Amino acid sequence: MPRVASAAAEHIGAQIVGARTRRKMTQDQLAAATGIDSSNIRSYEGGRATPSIHTLIRIATALDVEPGSLLDGLTLAHFSASGRRAS
Repeated sequence: MPRVASAAAEHIGAQIVGARTRRKMTQDQLAAATGIDSSNIRSYEGGRATPSIHTLIRIATALDVEPGSLLDGLTLAHFSASGRRAS
């Protein structure tokens, strides 16, 4: 079954991309620094999967940011029944 994007996953993914690009890291470098497969990094950044708390902390540590910063701006609206946030 293909992974389906959700508004929450997309939001977290965008936060990861922003932190990674500020650090001038590639997805492969982030994968190596975290021990997470690069295909999973791509899925998180693309909003097709939501990282677990443990994985989020591993990513944040590698990016030298607080784990909570990857959740900044996330609201209950991101978890609506439709899985998509209204614009």
